[in-house]
Amino acid sequence: MRNQCCYMLAYDCYKASDDRMLDTEACVRVVMRNKNLGLDQYRFLLQTMVNSGLGEETYGPRNVLAGREETPTLEDAHSEMDEIMFDTLDKLFAKTGVSPSEIDILVVDVSLFSPAPSLTARIINRYKMRDNIKAFSLSGMGCSASMVAVDLVQHLFKTYKNAFAIVVSTETIGPHWYCGKEKSMMLSNCLFRSGGCSVLLTNKRSFKHQALMKLSHSVRTNIGSNDEAYGCCIQIEDEQGYEGFLLTRSLTKAAAKAFTMNLKVLVPKILPIRELLRFAIVSLCKSKSKSSTPESARAGLNLKTGIEHFCIHPGGRAVVDGLGKSLGLSEYDLEPARMALHRFGNTSAGGLWYVLGYMEAKKRLKKGDMILMISLGAGFMCNNCVWEVMKDLEDDNVWEDSLDRYPVPRKNLVNPYTEKYSWINDECLNFVRMD
Repeated sequence: MRNQCCYMLAYDCYKASDDRMLDTEACVRVVMRNKNLGLDQYRFLLQTMVNSGLGEETYGPRNVLAGREETPTLEDAHSEMDEIMFDTLDKLFAKTGVSPSEIDILVVDVSLFSPAPSLTARIINRYKMRDNIKAFSLSGMGCSASMVAVDLVQHLFKTYKNAFAIVVSTETIGPHWYCGKEKSMMLSNCLFRSGGCSVLLTNKRSFKHQALMKLSHSVRTNIGSNDEAYGCCIQIEDEQGYEGFLLTRSLTKAAAKAFTMNLKVLVPKILPIRELLRFAIVSLCKSKSKSSTPESARAGLNLKTGIEHFCIHPGGRAVVDGLGKSLGLSEYDLEPARMALHRFGNTSAGGLWYVLGYMEAKKRLKKGDMILMISLGAGFMCNNCVWEVMKDLEDDNVWEDSLDRYPVPRKNLVNPYTEKYSWINDECLNFVRMD
């Protein structure tokens, strides 16, 4: 076991063309096309978008921007995937010099689109890869799928020596745009945006000095046996027959439970003995004390004794705030996730890599630093991993054209919807019928 390794040689995040930006005006056009919505739904959407944490430069699918969200085609889905997969893979092969014919393992994770032939077969055909390549297509795992894919590769590396592996993480948004009026299903339209990433991994020790990072630990937790957790984040049809993604109030409870269970396994592997002993002593004293104060109750584990950077999935402002509070993180720690959410939105399984890209572009990542990647997804699952930085990193990557505008001060993260459409909340509209 000790001789096994998993190095990350490169990763490339997708950035769509400017004509696919979903700014305020574009979003309003999409909303106004939905004739199922009324004043109550407009107010809900306004509040949700204002609090979402998304900015004016996220990217949407072409069929939605073209006004065809109710009539997506199979070609729309394939086209959306082709743009992301082939753009990132072309750049990945170009920057590393590794040939497609050298790839031994290919894993593609897309939750909501599983065609035949598979997306892995589509990549193999495009790049004329070898006939003995080990290909895997993962579906239905939501925002945490990328960490599942990385963990799968790590386990495959135990069997396949001196191998190259590619992980492609993305999601198809266009064919699954919700066109109904159920509030708990409209949330996904407000948060999810187009994006994805391709990652090149290897267990070849000769590439150690070229590697960006080395995978130190990976822990997966699945609490799908719990009915409430299983149903808190699920694809369904509403009463009108519109298909969409239902996000219930139980999601935060399920996330907290899965995250806690995951940390119980991961923490002993990543924190120094002195911190574990300190926590044990403090916990013992608290249990014996009859006058425990709120301050003492918060004296939990200090993850910063073993982790320098926290790569949190940019699932939404509530997700980032909640994880930050539970882990006792500072605004500096949360900045990469907040800025990735603001610039690119929630790109599902690809989201973590935009956060990592921000850290690298801001020259935060130094040799020897440890990075904790935290992902939560449908199932319900929490999949986390820890990377060790192998050298100082400073590539501007996907952030190149916007880096000078970030970080955006938190007070300036207010969505422009507030200024332009706050009139929707005017009481006088309660007596107006908006058909």
